[in-house]
Amino acid sequence: MFAMDATASRQPTWDHACQLQSDMFAHTRGLGGLSMQLCFYRGYYEFRVSPWYDDPDELLRAGQTVRCRGGHTQIGRVLRHALEEHQRQPLQAVIFIGDCIEESLDDLCHQAGKLGLLDLPLFLFQEGNDATASQGFADMARLSGGAHCAFDDHSASQLSELLNAVAVYASGGREALRELLQQGSPSLKTLARQLRLEVHKP
Repeated sequence: MFAMDATASRQPTWDHACQLQSDMFAHTRGLGGLSMQLCFYRGYYEFRVSPWYDDPDELLRAGQTVRCRGGHTQIGRVLRHALEEHQRQPLQAVIFIGDCIEESLDDLCHQAGKLGLLDLPLFLFQEGNDATASQGFADMARLSGGAHCAFDDHSASQLSELLNAVAVYASGGREALRELLQQGSPSLKTLARQLRLEVHKP
């Protein structure tokens, strides 16, 4: 599941984020493919969920139709939706891209802990350097068994690399990810450390 904050502060990077989603699919084709659902929130309590897509081009087209609108974050709603979907059919990971938190951190951490008990990790990618978001995303990642990474508009290639790594994890599990992490880039080493993956050099 791929969830994005589509409030007004994200507009400058929205189109690029949609392209990164397509790149994730392309990266996992050799692993048997990946089904992904796009979720986003924006405006006044608007929350949208797409069908499940196997074709990266269909997902890209769906994302390109979305335009950002001002509003508050609804991360709790994303997490509750993930829990409901996981009960219907097991999910491998939840990816979220956002830049701030405007909700109760205690409530969000409680939901993240529920995901952790179900072995459903959160991979939270933070745009910018908001201190409240940094702490909250880090806590949510830890409680769910996932990871938190920050990026900015100068680190698009790093974000793409990290998203592709998560896609590999969702398709092939921890062993597939461990093989990828042996490439040893600094951002991937950070991901490995948070997931407590021991990477052996070939």
